[in-house]
Amino acid sequence: MLMGMVLFIVKRKSKCPFSFLNCQMRSYISDAGLKTIRNIGVLAHIDAGKTTTTERMLYYSGRIKRMGEVHKGTTVTDFMEQERNRGITISSAYVSFQWNNHLFNLVDTPGHIDFTAEVEQTLNVIDSAVLVLDGSEGVEVQTVTVWKQANDKKLPVLVYANKMDHPDSDISLCEKSLKEKLGVIPLVLHIPLKEKSMFRGLVDLVSVKKIIWSDKEISVSDLNDKDEYYTSVLEKRNNLIDQLSSLDNDLADIILQTGCFESVSEKELLLSIRKVTISKKGVPVVCGSSYKNIGIETLLDAVIQFLPSPLEFSGCKIQNSFKNDIIGKSFKVMHDKQRGPLVFFRMFSGNLKKGQKVYNLHKEKADKALSLYKVFADEINEVSSVYCGNFVAVSGLKTVQSGDIICSSATAAKKLNSLSSENKDEFEKLLQGSLVPNPVFFCSVEPPSQFYQLALDKALLELSREDPSLRVTLNNETGQTILGGMGELHLEIIKDRLRTDYKIDVDMGPLQIVYKEKPLSSVKENHHFHSLIGSKEHSINISLMLRPERSREILHLDTSKEASQNLAHISPQTLAIIKHGVKSGLSKGPLMSCEVTDSHVILHNLTMSKRVPDSLLVAATSHCVNKMLKMAGTKLLEPIMEVSIAVEDSYLQSVLGDLTRRRANVLNISSKYDIKEIVSEVPLAELLGYAKYLRTITSGSARLSMEFTSYKDVQPQVQEKIINGLI
Repeated sequence: MLMGMVLFIVKRKSKCPFSFLNCQMRSYISDAGLKTIRNIGVLAHIDAGKTTTTERMLYYSGRIKRMGEVHKGTTVTDFMEQERNRGITISSAYVSFQWNNHLFNLVDTPGHIDFTAEVEQTLNVIDSAVLVLDGSEGVEVQTVTVWKQANDKKLPVLVYANKMDHPDSDISLCEKSLKEKLGVIPLVLHIPLKEKSMFRGLVDLVSVKKIIWSDKEISVSDLNDKDEYYTSVLEKRNNLIDQLSSLDNDLADIILQTGCFESVSEKELLLSIRKVTISKKGVPVVCGSSYKNIGIETLLDAVIQFLPSPLEFSGCKIQNSFKNDIIGKSFKVMHDKQRGPLVFFRMFSGNLKKGQKVYNLHKEKADKALSLYKVFADEINEVSSVYCGNFVAVSGLKTVQSGDIICSSATAAKKLNSLSSENKDEFEKLLQGSLVPNPVFFCSVEPPSQFYQLALDKALLELSREDPSLRVTLNNETGQTILGGMGELHLEIIKDRLRTDYKIDVDMGPLQIVYKEKPLSSVKENHHFHSLIGSKEHSINISLMLRPERSREILHLDTSKEASQNLAHISPQTLAIIKHGVKSGLSKGPLMSCEVTDSHVILHNLTMSKRVPDSLLVAATSHCVNKMLKMAGTKLLEPIMEVSIAVEDSYLQSVLGDLTRRRANVLNISSKYDIKEIVSEVPLAELLGYAKYLRTITSGSARLSMEFTSYKDVQPQVQEKIINGLI
């Protein structure tokens, strides 16, 4: 390496030298070492450049020979027809590649709010995340959502400020929005360099080096006092060290010993950033432009330098406890035409082999892993085994769904339950479940003829196994199949997949809103149920109280002295049956047969004849709850969406006027240059077809995103319109 102004020049994308990624490999990652693995997810608001960034990582690591583009539908991770047609990520995609002697297991996640359940499943099995920001927008609405999801899983996060080639991009804007909207401490490590408004490269504050990209090479050079921004860079570096010293005691001790910031070496600074990142005290921020092919290599280096290996985050304690026992967690199901359902796993312990028997911890059933596959987006290649810390797709499993845990045996499952109950924090990530949101839209779906009914039932069974947020139910009164989904786009994608993947030209009814009902008052009821089945008489006398208050448990027991004596004889099995009856009774309210929420039931007394069938006790409980709901009366609750609209100043009044007509509650209006961002809460019922209408009134210039927030009371005059079908 030549010392001087230009330290070195490297050619971009040398041929990948890592032969163990070849498809002919019969097993993989047996000797890579857990320290050299990075299991990461890529998260972002829609259109921030997440998929483009993933594509560039694959290309510059040498994993693919040609770069695909989202707008051309040629990217590796957006391989579904629906994704390529729309230019958005719908389903999470897994890829692996090598960089600087490290193995990256990367999951590209959806950015659209309708597919947030996919993101939730992924976060349970990764060790850290790369959060991609649009450098000209900073933190956006969906960015906040995915950050909350990652934060709930206690994941270390690296921020990549993308699109720094845009004229209005601003690293300071990103830093400010990270502080204000996410409440984190951003550690800005890169300063973007622009020449004549063209983004050419960056200055790395840690090494104080200037890095310039061209099509074929990267030049790296030291800064010196002749550079116009030299003083500014040193000042920013000192500010970074000052930030870190308040978060890292070891770095603070080094500064106290030497007496100055300038004495902190590059190695000491890198170590401090890593410690602060993994401990979640701060968030490193790097920058680039994925579309312009700038900053990808430094982003990959940052992942290695600052994000944890499985040993440092989620794998060490489990591996030490179980040694050779298999512990794996599923996070995705994909149906392959030749291989059947493939279940994707993250292996936390042990070595899973082809044909091995496993035990499903959640279902408490044995199963068998017929074949193992290494997956690269939609490319599937068989392997003989997979080691802990890595990902694998398994065929032949009949009981496993997304979120289930497999063990090598029932004995290992018992050991896991025992250890996790004693050391909850150590096993929290493994055992943490996924929050599958309730659907807010529903519609009927029918096959073109009765001939296709069985094919439709099979297709919906497969789709609901792949997508836990898709709810498929049968309306017993009409005989129709009802689909519940997270939004218009979600159900539209399901319709497309039924037609293209399963060749069923389905008819879907109009979208309906999922309303809920809430009791108006507390009511107590004694219900006597009598039935004659054959020559056997059955009688049930049950006393319940309905309370219009939200509670974790839907059924409570009266704790008064007299009631406790009356209820002491009731077995846990009987209580479970009564709870089932309560759920059945609250499933349909008296107003519009909607689910009843924000309420619970108290059991005061129960007497019944011997050997009462479970079905009769469920029916008696449900009937009693229905009577109480009619006595108490209910009111409607409707789903409310937080809507964010970025619109040119000239269209502001038109958009605000339209929002007012849609019963919107405007929360905030902020300005950035000549763009106004409107944040408001709007009833979902008022947003059907809104995206298309907004494009019309703003000549296609507005940007829209929305996210479900909560259910709120419907005003009496609006409630009448909803009941009468006028809304």
